[in-house]
Amino acid sequence: MAGRIDTSVPHPARRYNYWLGGKDNFAADRASGDAVVQLFPSIRTAAIENRHFLRRAVTLLAGELGVRQFLDIGTGLPTADNTHEVAQRLAPASSVVYVDNDPLVMVHARALLTAAPGAGPTHYIEADVRSPERILREAATVLDFSRPIGLMLIAVLHFIADEEDPHGIVRRLVEALPAGSYLVLSHFTGEFLTPEAVQAFRTGAIPVYLRTHAEIAGFFDGLEVLEPGITSISHWRSGPDPQPRPDESETATDCAVARIR
Repeated sequence: MAGRIDTSVPHPARRYNYWLGGKDNFAADRASGDAVVQLFPSIRTAAIENRHFLRRAVTLLAGELGVRQFLDIGTGLPTADNTHEVAQRLAPASSVVYVDNDPLVMVHARALLTAAPGAGPTHYIEADVRSPERILREAATVLDFSRPIGLMLIAVLHFIADEEDPHGIVRRLVEALPAGSYLVLSHFTGEFLTPEAVQAFRTGAIPVYLRTHAEIAGFFDGLEVLEPGITSISHWRSGPDPQPRPDESETATDCAVARIR
């Protein structure tokens, strides 16, 4: 496994780990991360707030909404309050399948993302979100697709180019889930950046495709978006978190949770 990790090329999961203050990153990841800081100085705030959104969303699903299965695609490197930890604190029997395309993530996942004794299964798939059929096929060996599933697409779709049809990928994943499932999604937006910065993100070492509010809203077409709707990650049901909240221009990331009917 370690032999397949190319430390000379930056990877989104390791760069994200760098912004969060982690140690599981390499010089190429740090250089790429610093380049993004030049374009968007509050990127570290955005990364932290994105994790807080994940925690609040999983708390809602596993608590009030009673979801007991989660498919987390683009999970990233393990950190505090991973999906299975949040879900299993509220409902120990919760099952979680993680998906990521970085071999280093899988190395750490197998070592660190272990469920507590008596808790539901935690499984790992090394795959890319661009391969929804494979993900669904392998996830079905752990998850029961006749019962509601929480589909987590946290800060992953902005790495998918328009020509790779990110909306179609989400549609395929959503169509495979039963009614009563939920889509949890966050996505970096270019609404608060200059056109020059948006273009620089597209042509960077790790291309990032910043989309408009309207384009992000398109991921939720046909779904029942829960209150407070499609909004900033720093504002979504953030009442319990420390106040005041970061301004939406500091996080530049839209999010929502929607029910699949």
